[in-house]
Amino acid sequence: MTGYGKAVVTFKEKKINVEIKSLNSKQLDLNTRIAPLYREKEMEMRQMIAAALLRGKVDFSIWIEKDVVVDATPINAALVENYYQQIKKISAVTGIPEPTDWYSMILRLPDVTTKTDVEVLDDEEWEVARQGIEEALARLVEFRTQEGYALQKKFEEKVDNIGRLLTSIEPYEKSRVEKIRAKLVETLKNIPEVEYDKNRLEQELIYYIEKLDISEEKQRLANHLKYFRDTMSEQAGQGKKLGFIAQEMGREINTTGSKSNQAEMQNIVVMMKDELEQIKEQVLNVL
Repeated sequence: MTGYGKAVVTFKEKKINVEIKSLNSKQLDLNTRIAPLYREKEMEMRQMIAAALLRGKVDFSIWIEKDVVVDATPINAALVENYYQQIKKISAVTGIPEPTDWYSMILRLPDVTTKTDVEVLDDEEWEVARQGIEEALARLVEFRTQEGYALQKKFEEKVDNIGRLLTSIEPYEKSRVEKIRAKLVETLKNIPEVEYDKNRLEQELIYYIEKLDISEEKQRLANHLKYFRDTMSEQAGQGKKLGFIAQEMGREINTTGSKSNQAEMQNIVVMMKDELEQIKEQVLNVL
């Protein structure tokens, strides 16, 4: 969900700058910095951003740059003249010397350089600003889309790796049944003067082996892998769903590990966990 978008549009003597940044977050966390002229449109801006970005920690800024000449604060010449005449008159009456630097003194007096006009946002300017916001949002979404394709490729690689590791368990799974049986029989033979019922032994072996059977876990994990792939191909906004599927994948891998009383199988489980952990880290970046 990381992304960046910026747009600059012009309206008369103004340059309207729009900048949007986004980071990962479970929900939409929007922080705005809006030029005073556009604050009356803040709610509409928030709605535009929420509709386009869905979630993420978003910083939105819109500010104005004006032509320096046009935006210069005018000097009130009539007031300057009035102040000048008053000070000369007071100096003549009181004998106080006239200032040596008239300009620096008079320009500090009240209202000489006060700007009195008040800007009002009209529909024409707002339409231009709105276009700038839409352009910045489009660039951020494009940035996110490119990141999404890279993530999808990464997820497909990791899911395929888990699938191959799951298949590689099968040879060890089949051989361990006979190993368990042979080990139990050998242990009984090494105990002197012990008689046992072979039928009863077979029943106990079946019960013990069924407890260690991972067929169901393998099947469920394979189904989760397929579901993860299918979900990636659906419309945007599946990030949370992918996260839930990854959790279910983790449960099946953990159960497989707890039932794998063979070193080779446990090593494979560790590798599957490593691949899944990389998926979990990156799934937070998905909308």
